[in-house]
Amino acid sequence: MTGASPPPAPPFARSLLPLFALALAMMLGFALMGSFGTVQEGAKAELHLSDYSLSLIQGLSAALPLALFSIPIGILVDRHNRVRIMLVLVTTFVLGTMLTAFANSVLLLFVARMLTGIGTTGALTAALSLCADLCAPTQRGRALLIINLGKSLGQAMAFGLTGILFGMVAHGGAPARFWQAAPWRSAHLMLGILGAILMIPLFLMREPARREVAASTHAPLRVVAGELWARRNFLLPLFVGQVGVVMADAAAAIWAAPVLSRSFGLQPDQVAYWMGPLIFFAGLLGAILGGLSADWGQKSGRRGGLLIGAVIAAAIGIPAALFPIAPSVPVLAATLGTLLLCGAVTGVVTSVALTVLIPNELRGLCIGAFIAIAGLIGFGVAPTLVAVASSLYGGESHLDQGLATIGTLTSLLSLIAFYVAMRRAPLSATSEPI
Repeated sequence: MTGASPPPAPPFARSLLPLFALALAMMLGFALMGSFGTVQEGAKAELHLSDYSLSLIQGLSAALPLALFSIPIGILVDRHNRVRIMLVLVTTFVLGTMLTAFANSVLLLFVARMLTGIGTTGALTAALSLCADLCAPTQRGRALLIINLGKSLGQAMAFGLTGILFGMVAHGGAPARFWQAAPWRSAHLMLGILGAILMIPLFLMREPARREVAASTHAPLRVVAGELWARRNFLLPLFVGQVGVVMADAAAAIWAAPVLSRSFGLQPDQVAYWMGPLIFFAGLLGAILGGLSADWGQKSGRRGGLLIGAVIAAAIGIPAALFPIAPSVPVLAATLGTLLLCGAVTGVVTSVALTVLIPNELRGLCIGAFIAIAGLIGFGVAPTLVAVASSLYGGESHLDQGLATIGTLTSLLSLIAFYVAMRRAPLSATSEPI
């Protein structure tokens, strides 16, 4: 038994301020998590790194801690004060960004990016759990839309703001207070300072009451494991579908700037002025479409209707994954934007599915497991797979072909998996699983 029922969810308008605070935290996290990818060519030249080294720093540094920490963080989110957990995790990714600026070896750079990944993805788990309890189930599509808008803006800032800061330092010289460091280092130091300032609104948040608890937020882990196992027919294909999307998007985020540099001769500051807005508006439109399609799917009354938007987006993402071999920058931008839009749609729909179709005491664990598995494979495997595929095509000069191949195959995998998950979806969070 769960004891006394929690008070009803507040009106959506009253939840907007805490939702915006969570969105701001996610904007910071994803901006800082993706910042290194924009300026990695500068670090490669200074530290004499190969593409394989970059793939480990960008990929394994995020994937390994995700695999080790995401599930424990998810369990903590299900059982303890989520606002306090958010504050700790936001502090972690700010410190990771600061350390990136000072890293003078591959090992320190690896640790710095690892801390940024732990903080950002762990904070996302807490933010999604908090978001679910700030509004009613039928409003979660639009609530998660706000969180994902912050995430999308952060991903855009990773390219846009980081590239602009890089250009300012590269063309004007690093100021004395930044010890005349290389532009990629100065950009990260400025981002870290900005992150420390913008995390202040989180200190004003209060922990909301938990809703839709099937067993108990302090149930023994064997009970929680049993509930999780009972829903495996739905969760496993949903996991696979989102992992496929993360693989395609992670590979694109990490290797898009090098492709533009090697194939079209563009520098980070040149890319920033159009790549940042492209990522933001693709994420914005994708979040809107994902949130609306999830809410519409719930109202349709069809089993698994919530996931219809994810199935359609995954199908469109297959041809869009061919963006690296586009014949011109405008065509590359259009196809990359489409791929990112589709990824934003599936991300929102999957998040809504977890908060609507999974009991409260399992949500943090499920989100943490999603992040762990998707991070391990998406960030740890996909970037290196691209490097391997490029070598099979003939070497680092064939990065575009390797990236297109991996993106297309993983997008196809996500389409098949989302369709299976839609067919096996439960009717509600507390209903008996099929």
